Amino acid sequence: MQSGRRGRLSVPGPSNATQDSITSSPSISGDLRLLHTIDCGDQLLCCQFNNDGTRVAAGLRTGAIKVYSVNDGSLHHILADNETTSLGLPTTSMHFMPRGPAHNGDVILTTYSGGKVKLWHVSTRTCVRTITEDRQTFMACFNHSGSKFVTGGAGPGIYMYDAQTWDKLENFLPSFGPYKHHILYVFYHFCSFPPLLCPSCRHISGPHICGDAMSIDKTGTQILTGSWRRHNTLQIWDAETCAKIMDIPEDFRGHSQIYTCHFLGADYIVAGGSRNNLCRLIDRRILMSTGVLNDLPGGVYSTHISCRGVLAATSNNFLYLAQTPVKP
Repeated sequence: MQSGRRGRLSVPGPSNATQDSITSSPSISGDLRLLHTIDCGDQLLCCQFNNDGTRVAAGLRTGAIKVYSVNDGSLHHILADNETTSLGLPTTSMHFMPRGPAHNGDVILTTYSGGKVKLWHVSTRTCVRTITEDRQTFMACFNHSGSKFVTGGAGPGIYMYDAQTWDKLENFLPSFGPYKHHILYVFYHFCSFPPLLCPSCRHISGPHICGDAMSIDKTGTQILTGSWRRHNTLQIWDAETCAKIMDIPEDFRGHSQIYTCHFLGADYIVAGGSRNNLCRLIDRRILMSTGVLNDLPGGVYSTHISCRGVLAATSNNFLYLAQTPVKP
């Protein structure tokens, strides 16, 4: 179900346009209302809302993380230490720990392309834990209770850790047999953290996933995939049989190669990508875009949706926050 686009991590660079010609003001239409356009100062690779939707974190190519207020777009914190500053390795994923009695305030799990995995206490800007994996690490996420987390990256293994001790509990390896799963790169993280089975019991063949471009609906019966390619970029699959249910049509504005997609509530999909740089709000009932961020300065490499229905989308140096009509 996971695949990589190249033999090593390729960090997106500036678009072909000169910096002077890059605009931060997109066209917006339909059921999206632009709240803030935030210039983060460097290329953005990932974004993530905290649990109550009041703050949004933006991960930069430099390895820094900037945390902003959703209310007014102001910068609250910059998370960086000597390692991230000196190495300058890109921030590849972020995931806020579920709130619990064991910690106060926001705590965020972050991965870096050099194999660093860090846990940050946001309000004090303190790095609480660090481990270094023997690979490029592209993703990490907690289970619902925050007691465990998994990481994935270059190479076949999906590692599971104890969130208190940071001891490695499992290394989930590819299945043996006619189909070998996650044998190249693991980019996508299951935010719902379903039970991990070893060996894997089902597979979907076909999607070319190059980012956070897979989503499971709330019923657990359907899977959305986004592919970084020119045709059949958005597809929905039956989670039990792994049979394809449908292809989502392209937007009439043009083709976009998908880096990021999510189910939003029962009736909507959010998707963004490159080539035609736009972020779409798609109504599943009519299979059409009902809201679009268009004329963006670069590819959309990451999106996230808050518990309040606010959409975050990254493009070039800019973080866009837009209100959707739906709450997840």
